[in-house]
Amino acid sequence: MEQRLKSEDTKLSYQKRKVYSAWLLLLPMLVVLLIVAIWPLCYTFFYAFTDASLSTLTNYSFIGFDNFLVQDNGCWYGLVADPLWWYSVWNTIVFAIGSVVIEILLGTIIALVMHTKFIGCSLFRAAMLIPWAIPTVVSAKIWNWMLHDQFGVIDYILVKLQLIANPISWLADHNLTMLTVILVDSWKTAPFVAMLVLAALQMLPNDCYEAAKVDGVHPIKVFFGITLPLIRPALIVAVLFRLIEALRIFDVVYIMTGSAESTMTMSVYARQNLVNFQDLGYGSAASTMLFIVIFFIIAPCLAIMRVDVMKEVH
Repeated sequence: MEQRLKSEDTKLSYQKRKVYSAWLLLLPMLVVLLIVAIWPLCYTFFYAFTDASLSTLTNYSFIGFDNFLVQDNGCWYGLVADPLWWYSVWNTIVFAIGSVVIEILLGTIIALVMHTKFIGCSLFRAAMLIPWAIPTVVSAKIWNWMLHDQFGVIDYILVKLQLIANPISWLADHNLTMLTVILVDSWKTAPFVAMLVLAALQMLPNDCYEAAKVDGVHPIKVFFGITLPLIRPALIVAVLFRLIEALRIFDVVYIMTGSAESTMTMSVYARQNLVNFQDLGYGSAASTMLFIVIFFIIAPCLAIMRVDVMKEVH
């Protein structure tokens, strides 16, 4: 009995040492995270309840929730009462859904092609990483020139092929700007999804495919019945990562269309008020709302993902 108690005490002390060692290894990362992420985020929340301005940063006062919503002379003002803010929220959701859907579909197709063996397969895999490797600013500027309605190569090719009669103003027509930005972002980030899916495809067992081949199952049924369920965890991770990035998108949208209302996202809206209008309090309020919107969209996705994983475990 005493020997059993001693072994249990030894096991508990070993577990405690493991926990302490884990926290010790995580400590540098936690310190860096506190400095570069949590501390600025707390400052953003702080300034959201003030009337601070970039021109008079040291002279401000607390105004409560006035940046979010306030009534004055029977009229409502503030972020929640601003139609442009809600328009930017709508634009962000449209961009996120459109880009994620296209990236998942295109990335899966690319991964399936890269998974097959053919001449030049390695070269094709390397070439597919080029859009992802190019810095976002550079790729956005390249597409700006290519989509120019006067000397852009895209309109030139389409006119030469007689697919269009006259050049199209891709970034000036408010009916096309959002679609154009979504396609450009999908072109850049689809290789990221392809790499995740390709890694999942290379881990699949060959027994299932050999059995399906012997039974003469159609390749389409094999994909939907075997491949797709097995790579679902990788697809869930890809959707989650890309959804977070799409909801806080700024660089592609701002570089290609500036602060145009037709493509204004929540990040662009916050930047406009913070930098252009020098309103630190209102811009911080917009950034805080951006954080809240992303949280309430991502949190249910994480919960669904956890439930799905738990079902697979059991």
